Amino acid sequence: MLSLERLSAYADLIRIRRPIGIYLLLWPALWGLWVAGQGIPDWRVLLIFVLGAVFMRSAGCAINDFADRHIDGHVERTCTRPLATGAVSPREALLVFTVLSLTAFGLVLFLNWLTVAMSFVAVFLAALYPFMKRYTHLPQLVLGMAFGWAVPMAFTTLTGTVALEGWLLYLATVIWALIYDTEYAMVDREDDFRIGVKSTAILFGEQDRLIIGLLQAVMLSLLLAMGLLAGLGVFYYLGFGLATASAIYQQYLIRNRERHACFTAFLNNYYFGLFLFLGLLLDYLPL
Repeated sequence: MLSLERLSAYADLIRIRRPIGIYLLLWPALWGLWVAGQGIPDWRVLLIFVLGAVFMRSAGCAINDFADRHIDGHVERTCTRPLATGAVSPREALLVFTVLSLTAFGLVLFLNWLTVAMSFVAVFLAALYPFMKRYTHLPQLVLGMAFGWAVPMAFTTLTGTVALEGWLLYLATVIWALIYDTEYAMVDREDDFRIGVKSTAILFGEQDRLIIGLLQAVMLSLLLAMGLLAGLGVFYYLGFGLATASAIYQQYLIRNRERHACFTAFLNNYYFGLFLFLGLLLDYLPL
C-alpha cells in the first residue's frame, strides 16, 4: 500500500493541488461541447470530457516533469518539483503517465469510432509537447494544438463531423495557448535562456508584449467570427466582452515583465475561459 508521503509526492507530480492547467484544458472542451450541442450536450459525454481533461492534464504534468527532470532543478520556479528533488523517480513518472493516459483512453472508448481515432492525436501531442522546448522556440504552439484538440473531438462526438465554427474555435484555442503559455514562459525566461531551453518568450524578446497583443487580436477575431457563424446572441457577446477585458488586463499585468505579474497574467486566463463559457451557457438557455 502506498504511504501518505508517496501519495503526496504523486499529487505534486500531477499538480492536482494547482488546477489551473485542468481549467485551461477544460474550457475549450466545454466551449466545443456547448457550440456543437447547441447548449444541450449529452450529460454522459460531458462527464467523459470533464474526467478526460483531469486525467490528460495530470498525465501531461507527469510526462512534462520526466522530460524536464535534468532541467527543473536549475530553474527557480520548478526546483522543488518531485523529480527534481528525487521524491519521485523517472520510472514512476512514466508509470503515472501511462496509467492516466490509458484511463483517459478508456473513457473515450464510450464515444464513437471517429472520436476514438482522434484521441490518438491528443495523446501524441500531449507526449510530444514537453520535448519540443529542446528543438524549437515554439513549444507553446504544440501545447495549443494539444489543449485545443478537445474542440474537434467534441464536434465529432456530438455531430459526427467538425463544422467550420468548430475549426474557428480550435484555431482560437491554439492561439490562446500561445498567449498564456508565453506569459508563463516570461516567468522563466532568464533561467531558460541560461540553460538553453527554448520558448516563445525568448523568441519574441523585446517584442513580446506587441506580439502577444497581436495574437490576442487574432484570437478575439476568430471567436467573434465563430459567434457570428454559429448565430450566437447577446449573452455570448457579453461574455466575449468580459473575456476581451481580461485580455486587456493581462497586457497591463505584463507591462513591466515582472515575474510575479507575468504569472498572475497567466493565471488570469482562467477568467478569460470562464467568461466565454458563461456567455455560451447563458446564450443557449431557453428563455
